[in-house]
Amino acid sequence: MLLGLALNVVQVTLDFFHARHAMDDEIRALMEISHSPASQIAYNIDARLAEELLDGLVKHPAIVDARIVDPEDRTLAAASRNSPESRYRWLSDLLFEPSQFYAVNLRVPQLAEIPLGELAITIDTYHYGTEFLNRAGYTVVSGFVKSLALSIMLLFVFYFLLTKPMLKVIEALSEVEPEAPEKARLPVPHSHEHDEIGQMVAIINQHLDTIDSSLDQLRDAQSTMKNYSGKLEKEVEDRTREISDKNDALQRGNRALIRAKEDAVRRARSRANFLASMSHEIRTPLNGVLGMLSLALEGELDPGQKNRLEIAQNAGQSLLGLLNDILDISKVEAGKLNLETIPFKLRELVEECATLHAQQARLKNIHLVTDIDSALPEVFLGDPTRTRQIINNLMGNAIKFTNQGEVRIQARQIGGNARIDIIDTGIGMSDDGMRRIFTPFSQADTDTTRRYGGTGLGLTLCRQLVERMHGQIMVESEERRGTHFTVLLPLPVHQTDDSSFQMPEQVIRSGAVLMIPHGNPHRLPLERQLAAWNICIHDAAIEVAEGSPQDSQPILFVDPNDPGARSKAKRWPAQHVIQLEEISKEHSQDTWLSLALPLRRNELYRCLCTAVGEPIPQREAEPETGDITHALHLLLVEDNRVNQIVASGILKKLGYTVDLAENGERALGALGKAHYDMVLMDCQMPVMDGYEATRRIRCNPDWQHIPIIAVTANVMQGDKDDCISAGMNDYITKPYDKRDLKTVIERWSHRRPQDSEADS
Repeated sequence: MLLGLALNVVQVTLDFFHARHAMDDEIRALMEISHSPASQIAYNIDARLAEELLDGLVKHPAIVDARIVDPEDRTLAAASRNSPESRYRWLSDLLFEPSQFYAVNLRVPQLAEIPLGELAITIDTYHYGTEFLNRAGYTVVSGFVKSLALSIMLLFVFYFLLTKPMLKVIEALSEVEPEAPEKARLPVPHSHEHDEIGQMVAIINQHLDTIDSSLDQLRDAQSTMKNYSGKLEKEVEDRTREISDKNDALQRGNRALIRAKEDAVRRARSRANFLASMSHEIRTPLNGVLGMLSLALEGELDPGQKNRLEIAQNAGQSLLGLLNDILDISKVEAGKLNLETIPFKLRELVEECATLHAQQARLKNIHLVTDIDSALPEVFLGDPTRTRQIINNLMGNAIKFTNQGEVRIQARQIGGNARIDIIDTGIGMSDDGMRRIFTPFSQADTDTTRRYGGTGLGLTLCRQLVERMHGQIMVESEERRGTHFTVLLPLPVHQTDDSSFQMPEQVIRSGAVLMIPHGNPHRLPLERQLAAWNICIHDAAIEVAEGSPQDSQPILFVDPNDPGARSKAKRWPAQHVIQLEEISKEHSQDTWLSLALPLRRNELYRCLCTAVGEPIPQREAEPETGDITHALHLLLVEDNRVNQIVASGILKKLGYTVDLAENGERALGALGKAHYDMVLMDCQMPVMDGYEATRRIRCNPDWQHIPIIAVTANVMQGDKDDCISAGMNDYITKPYDKRDLKTVIERWSHRRPQDSEADS
């Protein structure tokens, strides 16, 4: 019904547009018919014919006004009538507007270019609106009646064909038992077996069959799950009991672990006490052995005796080094190794280590090369002693296992870390060997100890020290090709204003000529350092062939072992020639300047300044010792007779006067009888040990400012702290070393009383 009404509305709308168009076409056709006679009337100015024409036009039911107007807009003739009135007119006016105006220009064919005026017509749209409204009313009413009749017919058809069969299906569904809905089946309505309703009922019955089957399977699954649940409950109960048993066993194991940990702690303490005791017990006789050997070597001996004593001294020093490595490893493992954080110069430390091993490298006829980045910061913050220990161990290993070629040490800063590389061309290691080298008492290969000696502790100590410094140590190696150790240490840079190496302008202007073969491993580090100082390096061949010493005098670097370079260098003045001294000195010239290798920046700077006659800036001088040092009166408190002989002999050779005391009690008596400038105090002695003696000395106002130096064989962590807390000023370890004794005595002999008090 709604569809019929919608179609009627569409039809009325189309009729409306058609009515408007027909109205317009009809009026224009009427004007087209009237155009020719109206043009003749306007041309002839015939008023009578004009009135007849216009009266005829006004008789049209829609035209309410008609007139002919000349070109000057004057009316020649006009006819009009009133518009009809009706109560439905408002609807017509709304749809078609109240009136429409039409006009056409009048012309005759003979004088087409002359305007004759126009024919103007005004129509009342009510005539057309009435016709349209009549048609629209008829269309709507008839359409409504038709739609209503069709709807009633469809209602009856749908009821008997669709609704009634569906109601029967619904009635059948309402009769299904709620307890067993899957058993119900729907009947097919009569005469609907093969239509859509029959198909729908058949599909519903199929789904009911499927539901019935699914429910049967679900009941079977529930039964199975019930059985499985019972089994699972039993299994959970068994597992719970098993876990409970294991938990009890775990608790017993934890208690055993706690007891084992406590036992391990007790053993570690016992081992630490044992190491401390053994350190003292071993160092005491070792001090005597090394001290006596040192004193004996200073006497007059024939070469054979001196050689045997030197061998014995070297063996003792090796034993002392082994003891130090074992104690250091024990300290690290026990977590008792403290690290310093003080400013130190890494460049100078690396150069010192290289210089220390230079003699060992010369004996093996191999090159020891220092290659330090010129941009390396001057001062870092860290522990210089442990850093030196790492470098010395790695360099000693590299030289030991290298029979030909070179050992190169590099230092530079990368990403906030100080990187140290030790590269050798030695025997190398296998992959299996690299996995073992950091294990205590292990070396890369089984025959390494037999062929090269060693204990296998050095690299273990290096790894532990690097890890304690939160760094990394890495190794790359290939058999018979050499080894490359890399150490990364997170050492912060200490900002200082170091202007010690301002290169003189005369050196920069002179430039340098390197008469050194490119195969010489020291050439590249030398070039880099000269370039860092902005010193121009001239081509050696051009300078030798074309230059003359009178016209151009650059600084010449020569390798004295190269005969060709040596002969060419004779053209240069002696003060402008710097010779490299490393392995052999048989070709050296005494008149030339000598640059000792491995390369050290300070030494290179000195040689360059000397070559051009520039004065060398002096570093801060050491305090003058004078006769006051040699006039010191010392009190040595030592219970061991051998150590008394060794220490007193060393001190007397240094020019000091020494009195002896066997224990702390006798030291107090000696201090009451005589004046002493310094006390060397052993810590472990009978009757009264060094700690108690020091505390009693500090209680006496007259002795508070006497420097007391602890000299002990104890080297475990905490020994130094115990000495300082007891009132001692400084701390050195046995065996007695001549240089260490001299250094500490000279340091404290120049301290003012208030300095000593502050340090104590």
